[in-house]
Amino acid sequence: MADLDTGVRFIKGVGEQRAKSLNKLGIETLRDLVGYFPRAYEDRTEVRRISQLVPGETVCVLATVAADPRLSHIRKGLDLLRLRAVDESGSLSITFFNQSYVKDSLKLGETYAFYGKIGGSLIQPEMTNPVFEPESSFSVTRRIMPVYRLTAGLSQNLVARCVAQGLAACGDLLPDPLPAEIQQTYRLCQSRYAYENIHFPKSPEDLETARRRLIFEEFFVFACALAYMRRGRVKKQGIPIPAPDMTAFYEALPFRLTGAQNRAVADALRDMAADEPMSRLIQGDVGSGKTVVAAACCYAAARAGFQSAMMAPTEILAEQHCRTLTEMLEPLGLHVELLTGKMPAKTRREVLARLETGAADVVVGTHALISAGAVFDALGLVITDEQHRFGVAQRAALTAKGTSPHVLVMSATPIPRTLALMMYGELDISVIDELPPGRTPVETYAVDESMRARIYAFMRRLVGEGRQIYVVCPMVEENETGDDGLKSVSAYAKRLQEEIFSDLRVGFVHGKMKSKEKESVMRAFAAGELDILVATTVIEVGVDVPNAALMVVENADRFGLSQLHQLRGRVGRGKHQSYCVLFRGGGDVAKERLRVMCETTDGFKISEEDLKLRGPGDFFGNRQHGLPEMKIADLSLDIRLMQDAQAAAQELIAADPELARPEHRELQAHVQRMLTKSADTLN
Repeated sequence: MADLDTGVRFIKGVGEQRAKSLNKLGIETLRDLVGYFPRAYEDRTEVRRISQLVPGETVCVLATVAADPRLSHIRKGLDLLRLRAVDESGSLSITFFNQSYVKDSLKLGETYAFYGKIGGSLIQPEMTNPVFEPESSFSVTRRIMPVYRLTAGLSQNLVARCVAQGLAACGDLLPDPLPAEIQQTYRLCQSRYAYENIHFPKSPEDLETARRRLIFEEFFVFACALAYMRRGRVKKQGIPIPAPDMTAFYEALPFRLTGAQNRAVADALRDMAADEPMSRLIQGDVGSGKTVVAAACCYAAARAGFQSAMMAPTEILAEQHCRTLTEMLEPLGLHVELLTGKMPAKTRREVLARLETGAADVVVGTHALISAGAVFDALGLVITDEQHRFGVAQRAALTAKGTSPHVLVMSATPIPRTLALMMYGELDISVIDELPPGRTPVETYAVDESMRARIYAFMRRLVGEGRQIYVVCPMVEENETGDDGLKSVSAYAKRLQEEIFSDLRVGFVHGKMKSKEKESVMRAFAAGELDILVATTVIEVGVDVPNAALMVVENADRFGLSQLHQLRGRVGRGKHQSYCVLFRGGGDVAKERLRVMCETTDGFKISEEDLKLRGPGDFFGNRQHGLPEMKIADLSLDIRLMQDAQAAAQELIAADPELARPEHRELQAHVQRMLTKSADTLN
């Protein structure tokens, strides 16, 4: 007798090899199998008479074999099987390529359902390699068929057959984590019905009913897991920092704040004045001016006698933030320090002493801030830049350096609102959606190889005008993925230096280099000692180089749109018009994706598009974002269902915080499973 944790070898026809192929898709047990939802559907329900067939359409035809199928051997590796099928309205030519075995399956005078794309003409319609079955059968035609993601060794029919067997074996054992009252309140179908109709729907309406139920369940279990995990957290008593007169701060700035920056500062200062510690996310594109909001908060904290700490993901970025904050705050009498792991021991000791005595008002650093030696006199404000690059424990360790300090999170990754609501449920969000005056949008072009020579000429012209250039590649080693079309950083930099731009200064940087070597190259580029920097995405979060005016991205279709947007943000930071050139491959799909980059510089629009294309699991390129993989929910479309599920989860957890009631046993099992899987990322 099978249960949900039985291995897939239980399924008839699944031997060791097929089991390995299924394992590659994450399918190891019957639970995984029935939970492997289709990525799309083929509607094979429409049946047409032959006289109604239109070339280009994909439909079903009920037709009788009118002549014995003829097999022709054209050449080595090519066999053709031809036959004529008829109904009362006309005749259809059918051809099978390299499927000689079909000959014995089609009998003269028998009627079959054929499903495929119509070719030929209105007068002489044709079908090539159709799916077919006897008129009496309804297993692969005249129904809605699931389309699954596959890997080598698997076919659509095989996966569908395995799923059907899995449902037959354990359909009655399918768990239902949704309590009966929630199913009633939100008019949701039962679990077995949902699983059967998500795989094998009898109608579009049945599919929508199943999909709605499973999306709600996915959001609901996730929301319960978050609420369950956070249930023990009590509202901390914060230290109110009253908003000071900010006139001196604003007057010392060499520019005026945008409306969005003013709103973000006002939001943060209002939070800091409250009894509870601030938890605010400042979101804005690269260059939108988030650092000035952080500086305003540091000024307010210092005026009340508190220190501020800002943690950045890289040493070079920490140095940049330190310079920026020093320029803004030191004229106002604040003392800004830098703390990194690579500082000389003597300098480090001196910085730590000034932190402990309170002589340092603001400290900017890397992970060195959370080392045991870093002791603060009165830490009142913690700022993290690019929060998703830090682990939960690292963020908590910095906060623990103070007594319930206020927390400000900055992110240049434009997170879609729905994603932000789930990831940062406890954070208030301020969005900086305007660029400071004087910033000109980066002109973006998606091109193919035919433009290569012109782009090289354009690069030479820009360097001749005194500008600098980034070239980004997706790889480090030559043919690392076995794909000859991909550019390798080290090999490509060598080729550019030796064959294309021998008179220019070309450097390269990638993640596998030693930190010291990497920082040295980045500093050389920032100092104008290199004309062209060939890099991987290590420059995605990097130092400002206002003189860099061109970003060239090789194999751009290998990157997510949000990542491309981040890379584009590395240029356009000075007074010169800047450009981004995306070399594409991959045909029409790549062309369509990259079109979005050329049409808008709005990071939020791009991120919504990226979310639709790639889903949340890949959104940041790592697993620090705190979201489990969504199997079926679309975070960019299913906002209403997500909100309903969150409301239901909060209500249920408030009534039964430990999920201890008997009717919540199955829900608790689901929640525990999710918490175990996502232990390192949920925050």
